Amino acid sequence: MDKSKQELASAERRNFLKLAGSGAFTAAIVAGAAGTLWSTEAAAQTAAEERDREKAAEHIMTLATAYVLGASRSYPIMQLDLKENIQNMTNGKVYVKLAPGGQLGAGGALAQAVQGGTIQCAQHSLANFAPFASVVDLINLPYFCGSNQRFTNLTSSDAWKQEVDPKIAASGFKALMYIVIDPRVVAVRKGGNAIITPGDMSGVKFRVPGSKMLQQYYGMVGANPTPVAWGETPSAIRQGVADALDPSVGALHVFGFGEILSHVTFTQAVPDSQVYSVNAEWFDGLPMDVKEGIEFAGEVTQHQNLSKVPSARSYAMSQLIANGVEFHSLSDDQLAEWQDAGGYQRSEWDGFKTELAGSMDTFAKLEGAAGTRAKYYVHDA
Repeated sequence: MDKSKQELASAERRNFLKLAGSGAFTAAIVAGAAGTLWSTEAAAQTAAEERDREKAAEHIMTLATAYVLGASRSYPIMQLDLKENIQNMTNGKVYVKLAPGGQLGAGGALAQAVQGGTIQCAQHSLANFAPFASVVDLINLPYFCGSNQRFTNLTSSDAWKQEVDPKIAASGFKALMYIVIDPRVVAVRKGGNAIITPGDMSGVKFRVPGSKMLQQYYGMVGANPTPVAWGETPSAIRQGVADALDPSVGALHVFGFGEILSHVTFTQAVPDSQVYSVNAEWFDGLPMDVKEGIEFAGEVTQHQNLSKVPSARSYAMSQLIANGVEFHSLSDDQLAEWQDAGGYQRSEWDGFKTELAGSMDTFAKLEGAAGTRAKYYVHDA
């Protein structure tokens, strides 16, 4: 690093610590996201603006995520956009304090914090709703809503609002917006061969989470399902304990898997699905105009998320390609081969359908919703 770059980096660190140390942490990360930390004057202006916004607001919303602000470049979580939209669309009546990068936890811990009212809003996996509304787990049925468009169709449908949202609300949550990241992929460790058909999965030790549905699916398509905790997955892939794994491309990049992978195939079986949830009691206690502003902000941010998906994917792919990873997109006939081998239409999944949806009639209603084009369009890999 040359002297001028060192000086800029030093100024950025100094201004970040100065802002954070004075209690203006949100201002510090907003300035960092805007690329203005190098300038003491610009950082001070950002801090003043954030202080004024917070002072003028009638309500404070703490918004927590597991991801750093810059993650949206490859993993479109859109937290800064949501902050800005909520503040602007409530006419400044709500000030959003950001807690990114897992400061307040991640996943289930954030869902519990929202449910308990410790914080007002958080990003977490849709799976964290499953203990309160088992029907949510239908998203893990292979090829039920694996593509981005089918997932968007389903979660924005009247059927979803009727069957899922009331159960979520009864457990203390309001689903503000559903986030499209991309479908899970089939990613193979360094030294492995490309997996194009289910036949290529024979003998592959496939890392799976605790989900019984994903374990069953990967067994049906020929792999040896290998449960590995997420935190242990990188070392398992490096050491050959597992040969392959299935996060989205954006997640593979964000979590640093690029250097240990060789091939990635887009099979579109199951979505990498996220949600922003809000504490229902806090939300219900807000004035009507503020509630409408927050809901509109969620809708606008959803549009931004959907438009961001292809560029985020492309950036993540470019970074993985730079590490030597090869990508494989499948034809309709090749995708059909995967669905024929393990898709939700097979009788092996009937027990899950009735258990999760409550009845085959309810499942049929949700299936129809997933297949009916919503007002939102989103690009698929």
